[in-house]
Amino acid sequence: MAEETGEAEPSERLLPALRPVRAGNGFEEALERILQVVRLGLVPAGGRLPSERELAGLLGVSRVTLREVLKVLQDQGLLEARRGRYGGTFVLPRAGGDGGELRRRVAGTDIEDVLLFREVLEAGAAGLCASRGLDEAGADRLRTALAATHEAPLPDYRRIDTLFHLTLAELSGSPSLAARYAAVRATVNDLLDCIPLLVRNLEHSQAQHTALVEAVLDGDEETARAVTREHCAGTAALLRGFLA
Repeated sequence: MAEETGEAEPSERLLPALRPVRAGNGFEEALERILQVVRLGLVPAGGRLPSERELAGLLGVSRVTLREVLKVLQDQGLLEARRGRYGGTFVLPRAGGDGGELRRRVAGTDIEDVLLFREVLEAGAAGLCASRGLDEAGADRLRTALAATHEAPLPDYRRIDTLFHLTLAELSGSPSLAARYAAVRATVNDLLDCIPLLVRNLEHSQAQHTALVEAVLDGDEETARAVTREHCAGTAALLRGFLA
């Protein structure tokens, strides 16, 4: 048994899940990959993950980023770090109700369709705002919404983050787009409410928000769309990881 000998699961068996992440969302995608390994049972309860050096190499992330990911999963009760001769990072048995609320919420929901539709609408709104330009009042609204996300207390973050994205959708000039975005965002928020707020992810999101607003105000449509797609991909990676 891996728990008794301290031997890690062979890396080769985990290669399909532990593929390299993309540079833009390294933390989120690394978290998604390791969550898949754990939740799909590729490493059984009591089994040990490969070493930090191996994991970082397989995922293409720094050891610092990897340690932040492992810390999140330890805090969620999925992994345990042990010291000593047979130390390492071990998979803990799942609690009986693990993921039950999330599974109830997503029953009958096509998650991939929701995430794709969200990305299309957000990228479209960002592109329209950048290509058409914002008047002074619109630019002030966007700056104010961005500043609010930076100042938001943690318990209020998701609500204020939603307002930022809704503001962008409204400023696109398409009432139909804004209405459809509000509907899909409600579904996304229902899912996000079932996963933990991760400080590293929020910091990354804030940097992306700032880059997005700068691109919109500079009239750089291509960058605005690209930053938005990357931002949505980070959220999607977290949800897929916890939903696997």
